[in-house]
Amino acid sequence: MGTKVRKQLYIEPDQEALLKRLSRKLGITEAEIVRRALAHLSTTGAPIRDLKGWEKEKEFIKKRARKKARPTQPWTREELHDR
Repeated sequence: MGTKVRKQLYIEPDQEALLKRLSRKLGITEAEIVRRALAHLSTTGAPIRDLKGWEKEKEFIKKRARKKARPTQPWTREELHDR
């Protein structure tokens, strides 16, 4: 790799902890992890996910899970087999 350009960026505290863990585990610098992540994204075209939408979806799922299920059909499976 040729000349490198210095960049400063802001990340969330949990991202910093993850970056440090990965750096120790892989034995490479934090900067190398960022470079590899950028290279990977440029080749895979992976979309950046909006986690806010997923959080809303999880809340909806939790709300639905708390509701009691009511039978919607007036028949049982056994009654259908008797026909």
